[in-house]
Amino acid sequence: MNAGTGPGVAGRGWAYAGAGLGGAVSIAANIAHSYVPPPADPGHPPVDPEQWHPHAGAVVGAVFWPVALFVAVEIFARVVWPTGNRWVGLRFLGLLPVAAVAAVVSYRHLSGLLAFYGEDVLTTRIGPLAVDGLMVMATGALIATGAGRSLTGTVETGSTVTAPATTRTPTGHATGRGAVTAADTTPDTGADTTPDTGADTTRAGSRTPERTTGRSGRRTGGADTPAAVARLRRRHPDMSSSDIATRLGVSDRTVRRHLAALTTPTTGADSTETANAEADAEVAA
Repeated sequence: MNAGTGPGVAGRGWAYAGAGLGGAVSIAANIAHSYVPPPADPGHPPVDPEQWHPHAGAVVGAVFWPVALFVAVEIFARVVWPTGNRWVGLRFLGLLPVAAVAAVVSYRHLSGLLAFYGEDVLTTRIGPLAVDGLMVMATGALIATGAGRSLTGTVETGSTVTAPATTRTPTGHATGRGAVTAADTTPDTGADTTPDTGADTTRAGSRTPERTTGRSGRRTGGADTPAAVARLRRRHPDMSSSDIATRLGVSDRTVRRHLAALTTPTTGADSTETANAEADAEVAA
């Protein structure tokens, strides 16, 4: 609920109105009572009411009590106090003496003023309770609405809004939320990290498309290249790598790589696979 339009603010206005009314009556009664001449002292001559005037300190003191109570209530209600029993005790131990003294002084001043005005005994005794009761009720309302407003302000300003985590879906065939394909979750196999040797090229040759050279029109597949290079080297030992590349329709770098593999010592398994590949190439030729 918005703190600017909620019922707590309207109730706080009435609380201020009650506190202002009770404080005004209390201040007026205290000041008026300070102008009441003291009773005649048997050992002194009677006081002339027209020539008697109160002391300035008495008038200032009459104003102080209600104002001190109002300021104490505002401090109690408006300050955002720390939590803990120590701070709660400090708040109440500071407010209660001010409220109690202000209530007693206000009661006695207003009761004495009503007696000076000639009111009956019952009125002089219970009349001041109405003003003190109004002040107590207004004080409680200010404290209650002040605590509610502080709580609302804490909720409104201290809350942290966490934005939901968004998942960016890459553009592809899967458009549903959380779509996971086998290609996304399957790790790469060791085919990319296997050393490039002649035997490996022979085993992987079944997936390599054939290439067609423009000069000779002869097709040389990936699996036939090592065997064809070896065959041409045996038949023409003096033929350069560039000539072999031209004959086979492959790059000179590929021919040099296969020629280097031919001069590298191989194990029995690799020699067997190379021999089988050469035999297959001879049959295919």
